[in-house]
Amino acid sequence: MSAMTSFRPPVGGALIASPSRVVREQVERRIASRWTSVKQVESGADALAKLEEGDWQILFLDRRLPDLDCDELVDMVRRRFPAIQVEVVDSDTPLPESETAAREQTHTALLPAAAQLRETRSWAVAQSIRLSEAGNEPDRENATGRYAALPGMIGGSEAMQQVYRLAKLVAPRTTTVLIVGPTGTGKELVARALHALSPRAMKPFIAVNCAAIPETLLESELFGHARGAFTGAVQAQIGRIPAAHGGTLFLDEVGELPLSMQAKLLRFLEEKEVQRLGSADLTRVDVRVVAASNVDIAGRAGRGEFREDLFYRLSAFPLELPPLSERRADIIPLAEHFLACMAAAMSAPCPQISAEAGRVLEAHPWRGNVRELQHVMERASILVEDRDTVLSEHLYFPFQSPVSALDNRSRSCAGRAS
Repeated sequence: MSAMTSFRPPVGGALIASPSRVVREQVERRIASRWTSVKQVESGADALAKLEEGDWQILFLDRRLPDLDCDELVDMVRRRFPAIQVEVVDSDTPLPESETAAREQTHTALLPAAAQLRETRSWAVAQSIRLSEAGNEPDRENATGRYAALPGMIGGSEAMQQVYRLAKLVAPRTTTVLIVGPTGTGKELVARALHALSPRAMKPFIAVNCAAIPETLLESELFGHARGAFTGAVQAQIGRIPAAHGGTLFLDEVGELPLSMQAKLLRFLEEKEVQRLGSADLTRVDVRVVAASNVDIAGRAGRGEFREDLFYRLSAFPLELPPLSERRADIIPLAEHFLACMAAAMSAPCPQISAEAGRVLEAHPWRGNVRELQHVMERASILVEDRDTVLSEHLYFPFQSPVSALDNRSRSCAGRAS
């Protein structure tokens, strides 16, 4: 465990979180005389629960937590409890018992509480400045009267103007948003933009892919579980919903939620409370919910495959993303953006797109939408080698028939021969 130099923090409570009893007791022996009260917990989830209950001034975290990533937990604690000093200890290195040895290992020295608090406040101020700068960006470009793209998004087509307008209207609110659109249209990008443009931008953004988590684990992942709640639950775990406290919870592919979980999610949306598996305690959670689906949830609700009351709750503000085939003016800007990103990653010059390749890109149906375009351009950036122009022969479409692909290559060769 990393060494700690002696210091004189203000009188208060200290909390120690480590799965190792030896580590906890060793830390407590070193700090007991300096704090009015010292408590020990075994996991990150238990630490968060204790922080909610008491008045603490410092938290000692074992880097090897059994349930949560240490760095993520540090970030979460600093956001939710900015006045609490957080110190990470490494349980792989023994803690020296003597004051002299502790002072010699200054590379892991603890900062005084006041300095740590100043550092945390500086971080928060920097975040506020970035949020303010983003919020002060004009909604419309003065010269054209058009809406600027959302953060992280490319394209100014007419089809996307409505998306930008509606997203910027709802972003500052707590209204639940349901983003619908085909796979690959950028639903998560819109969700992240809503978070970035909201007053919650400095709080967590927690994404959950409802289709990727087995039904048997979904409740535990969303709501968390107490130690011993089920076989194999050797440590308590905080759920994704409590982890998003103060921020945004993004439920991707929400249409794939099983009916049993739909009822529990609806109760959370109505009561703003969560109950961990194996625990009788209710915890109030403040989150803004953004959901997304590539299926017709209204149709599923009509067939009894999705709860109507949950559908109405989630779709308080629907936001529909158009397929790439309906925003063809964005195809070339997006393609150029992907090429530039790939060139930058390789520290190489960015190739241009030939006129013929541009026509091929604009004529393609793009059933896989923006994600398909990204993959096509990634392959093209490899096939172009050290040349400075992407030609039509460098474009490969996985779902295009071999005959059509051969025709494209033949036309390309004929064009160059002429």
